[in-house]
Amino acid sequence: MASTPKAAHALDLVLFPQQPALKLIYDTAPIGLACLSPDCRYLQINQRLTEICGISVEGHLGRFVRDCVPALADAVEQIVGSIMATGEPVVGIEVAGQRPDQVEQRLWETYWHPLRAPSGEIVAVNVAAEEITERKRAEQEIRRARDAAEIALRQLREMQESLIQAEKLAALGRMVAGVAHEINNPVGVGLTVASTLQRKAELFAGEVARGTVRRSAMKEFIELVQSASAQLVSNLSRTADRVHDFKQAASASGPADRRRFDVTELTRLAIAHLDAEFGTRGIALHLHCEPGVTMDGYPVEFAQALSSLVTNAMTHAYPNDRTGSVDVSVRALAGEIQVSIVDHGIGMTPDVKRQAFDPFFTTRRHLGATGLGLHIAHHIVVNRLGGRMSLESSPGDGTRVVLALPREAAFTE
Repeated sequence: MASTPKAAHALDLVLFPQQPALKLIYDTAPIGLACLSPDCRYLQINQRLTEICGISVEGHLGRFVRDCVPALADAVEQIVGSIMATGEPVVGIEVAGQRPDQVEQRLWETYWHPLRAPSGEIVAVNVAAEEITERKRAEQEIRRARDAAEIALRQLREMQESLIQAEKLAALGRMVAGVAHEINNPVGVGLTVASTLQRKAELFAGEVARGTVRRSAMKEFIELVQSASAQLVSNLSRTADRVHDFKQAASASGPADRRRFDVTELTRLAIAHLDAEFGTRGIALHLHCEPGVTMDGYPVEFAQALSSLVTNAMTHAYPNDRTGSVDVSVRALAGEIQVSIVDHGIGMTPDVKRQAFDPFFTTRRHLGATGLGLHIAHHIVVNRLGGRMSLESSPGDGTRVVLALPREAAFTE
């Protein structure tokens, strides 16, 4: 059906006013273009629209949209009606439908603008359509890939949490084993001594009751009581010391005894008592400390951490009576204090280095080591003083422990 004379004449005046070049541009535009009358008839269709929509010019010109594409008719009539009522364009509207020659649904992004006669009357609506099927498909693929990546990331984090939890449980298992070992030994010895003393006391009491006590038996019993008492005191003291260490490892103490102190001077005092033992072992202890380095924190805990680290270096870097040296340095950096403990001993394997700060991990348990020194020192530095501790080591190249401490301790527990 042909367009009405009034609409066709107005369209010729507005769209193609004696300009063949403009008509050529319209027909060869890279996006689909169509012109609809106010009652939704096709007045113009360009070549690109026939390609992307699978329609023909001959089958659509002059015909109502509802007769040609019933599935889109309601949406088209609503948009055209809105433009006729408001005079405002409608842009960025996505339209979904099927081409007559295809089963797959296609998507077009459309832009609708009113065309006006010289009098200002809206005589038609120009429609620009760009097919976005592939773009939408790509966006969906990207969304699916992103969702898959997020799921994989979530699973990775869950796995990481599981590994961390497993590592914590393993550390807890080592701690329990260490507690059992360290407590069972002195308690076991004490129990044996107490049992022996109990039997001897019963025998001695029997002799007293019978009146057959000899001087030699009394002397022997007194010596046994003295020896057993000494062993009991020794083993109970060892047990008490281990319990104290365990309480330190469990961080039961609060933020007490905070004050400003001279880090340099306290470093000298903290390791002064180690000079004799270092000398006996043939290990030189070198201090390199800047004067006047101060910190607002917990001097007792700092001294304990430093003493543990220096003792650990002496014990583990130079086993089997090896000789060498340990260098301790203190210096002030921008905003923090750096304390370094460096040995030139046997170093650590990657596996030992990985577990160095774990509670009760030690390579010298058979020689009486508890595996608490580095763990307590790390806890003090990080949780009590609010600092950082790093460890560098490799087999044969010694070990370097560096403490980075804030000028003011940040108690984080």
